[in-house]
Amino acid sequence: MSEATANQPNLELMTELLEAGVHYGHQTKRWNPKMRDYILEERNSIYIIDLGLTVEQLDSTTKYLSDLVRNGGKVLFVGTKKQAQGAIAEAAEATGQFYVNQRWLGGTLTNLTTIRRSVARLKEIQALEKSPAFAKINKAEAASIRREGVKLLHNLGGIAEMGKLPDVMVVIDTVREEIAVAEANRLGIPVIAVVDTNSNPEKIAYPIAGNDDAIRSIRVVLSKLVEAILEGKGAGAKARKPELAAVSE
Repeated sequence: MSEATANQPNLELMTELLEAGVHYGHQTKRWNPKMRDYILEERNSIYIIDLGLTVEQLDSTTKYLSDLVRNGGKVLFVGTKKQAQGAIAEAAEATGQFYVNQRWLGGTLTNLTTIRRSVARLKEIQALEKSPAFAKINKAEAASIRREGVKLLHNLGGIAEMGKLPDVMVVIDTVREEIAVAEANRLGIPVIAVVDTNSNPEKIAYPIAGNDDAIRSIRVVLSKLVEAILEGKGAGAKARKPELAAVSE
């Protein structure tokens, strides 16, 4: 195999990342100096991320993730910003993993016992709503129970079946999800994250330098992680190639 042929997958990936705008960082006035090594240049007061490094990071991260899942590891996807919510849920559901895409409740990892009690309450409400007894409850109380159930489902639906701590956490926007990252760090749970030019990569075990604001950028990175997870589960990226729904910006 020639060197040109061997490098073809990397060239294809770099082109895909480029077309999705993964290389666009924040304005130069909004940056974290710890991201200096990930920046290629400044262009029109915008930092441009070095996609060569991003490709290398994706390669090592997907290998790690595939191996972890192959050995039974579980993944928690986290991304509560509007641009990430849909893609986060789709990625988790496509791979049978867990997710938080609405609001990170403090203690989701560090106080899992309390979170599990809330999940138990959610399941209790869901069972009650399906039972004949629910029809006998007065309207005001029934409405209150429904509201409680909706709120719990909204915040906990993606982790309702997460009975123990995840083995790795995937994060979109480490600045916004600072509390989630801190909890994972405290518990020794490795974090995979898209790190934009305003991020601190030192807190991330597997940083992937890239634009964490654009929907297309978020989706293309997540799609590579999804492929790795499915490969690790034995699904095979070619047999069941995941495609997160295309979204135009």
